[in-house]
Amino acid sequence: MSQLREKRKYQRCTCCVMDTSDSKIVFDEKGVCDYCNDYYKNILPGWKAKLEDKELLARTAEEIKNNTAGQKYNCIIGMSGGVDSSYLCYVAKELMGLNPLVYVVDTGWNLKVADENIKRIVEALELDMVTDTVDWEEMRDLQLAFLRSQLPYQDLPQDHAIFASLYNYAVSHGIKYVLTGANSATECIRPPIEWVYQNDLTLIKDVHRRFGTGKLKNFPTCGMIKYRLYYPIFKGMKRVAPLDMVEYDKEKVKAFLTERFGWQPYSNKHYEDIFTRWYEGCYLPEKFGYDKRKCYLSNEVLVGTVDREAAIKELETVAYDKETMRADTAFIADKLGVSLEEFEEILRGENKTYADYKNSWWVIQLGTIILRALGAEKKKFR
Repeated sequence: MSQLREKRKYQRCTCCVMDTSDSKIVFDEKGVCDYCNDYYKNILPGWKAKLEDKELLARTAEEIKNNTAGQKYNCIIGMSGGVDSSYLCYVAKELMGLNPLVYVVDTGWNLKVADENIKRIVEALELDMVTDTVDWEEMRDLQLAFLRSQLPYQDLPQDHAIFASLYNYAVSHGIKYVLTGANSATECIRPPIEWVYQNDLTLIKDVHRRFGTGKLKNFPTCGMIKYRLYYPIFKGMKRVAPLDMVEYDKEKVKAFLTERFGWQPYSNKHYEDIFTRWYEGCYLPEKFGYDKRKCYLSNEVLVGTVDREAAIKELETVAYDKETMRADTAFIADKLGVSLEEFEEILRGENKTYADYKNSWWVIQLGTIILRALGAEKKKFR
């Protein structure tokens, strides 16, 4: 399945583990990459200031309570069963004293462990939960369309459905605050745009127009302009990231969640989902040569929770074992309604990028420039 294009001479950052598998990475005279320099210059100072402000979490909670007085729910939390969203529920309920509504989007791919984690957290914290089940035939049609498009970003249909459903529900039900599990401790390095494209509704529609077979009548949609500009400015929706206001060591948090709630860990970040496990562990590295663990581990190296040499050794291991990979491949093909032979034939197609389809890249670039200028966006974006 490997179709790697020619690359420049291999180089790995001397600070983290990002390398020239990102074709646009830039190194300074010391061999330190632009991600690391961006982290120390633009991300760490603001994050450090939040952590040093010991009253920030309490002030934020008080603001949310004051602005939602008389409402049943102070906020809404998108819950996946992963470590970030699970801990966020705990922080919101027990550390901030809020009454969040837990929102789960079922795209048809969750592992049993994820569903069990959600159940344990919700029941233990006595939270209300709403589940939106995405129309499977439409989900299947769009995911097959993306596979036939030969794009790297195969998780875009799921990601879009999850966030669009969450934001649309929040606004339509008058829930002003969306608490997000986004955090600098594990997400200070954003995957390169050639690995993971942004929430571009124009691209999604064009891919489906070319390769889909039905209509997306019920599939939730919400473009970047809508959720980053229209919803906040005209509907008053606010996104708040409490995990940047508390000490957040992922391994310690996992241990806490396990002891307190019986939460169950899984091998890698985002592996609570069968399709994502296959996409990140097989499709991206085998077909494109992209290993998202480099981003995840580089984050941990920068924040000091993983030693760089240990991260390098981790990258020398396979993302997940071959037997599970083969089983997942067969399961996904069957669930998508195609034979394994047809599925593998699709995967052998010529690799493409967002530039091969209609897209809103220039709008996204402009919006990001504006958000960075306003201080609303810190992470490097390219």
